Amino acid sequence: MLNLTPKENGSMPVNLAEDIRSVTDLKRNTREILDQIHKTGRPVILTVNGRADSVILDAKVFEKYQKAANMAKMLAPAEEQVAGGKTRPMKEFLKEFKNDRKISG
Repeated sequence: MLNLTPKENGSMPVNLAEDIRSVTDLKRNTREILDQIHKTGRPVILTVNGRADSVILDAKVFEKYQKAANMAKMLAPAEEQVAGGKTRPMKEFLKEFKNDRKISG
């Protein structure tokens, strides 16, 4: 499984005391908030009038999310086939694979 966080524990829980900030706070403390995001790897939730509005995420973490989402999209058809019982023995597949590509061994 792809680890989506730069931290060792593999999770990305939001710290309610630190990770929910107002847009006004972002305007006043942009560098501090960006440093926090880069340091913790956690997203910061921005509020407008006390309601969640947007999320800021470290670019590297976002990239990992994108890669994981793309991988999930690519694997979805295969997972559907497995769930539908459309499988075959690996030896059979490998034999056909090698024959189709003229691989010896």
